[in-house]
Amino acid sequence: MNTLPDKGPGESGLYNRIAVLRAERGISRQDLATALDVNYQTIGFLERGTYGPSLKLALEIGEYFGLPVEAIFSTRPLQPLSQQVYGTARLKPTA
Repeated sequence: MNTLPDKGPGESGLYNRIAVLRAERGISRQDLATALDVNYQTIGFLERGTYGPSLKLALEIGEYFGLPVEAIFSTRPLQPLSQQVYGTARLKPTA
């Protein structure tokens, strides 16, 4: 089985799903940066984990995506949102 290595939290010590949330919604780094009134490079730094957001910025990101901060940022690796919401149990197909 071919699996991707677990991406570490970067220098900030935080894992985040900003890039995933942007991709799901078709939002560019520039669009998100403009909405949050930050430089687009800040979004890249956040996504790579080289910069930890201020509490204010983290809350604004949560508001923008309509999610609680803990659904976006964590000190531990994040599970896919679908797994968190729907659990890991799978229904067996009926024959």
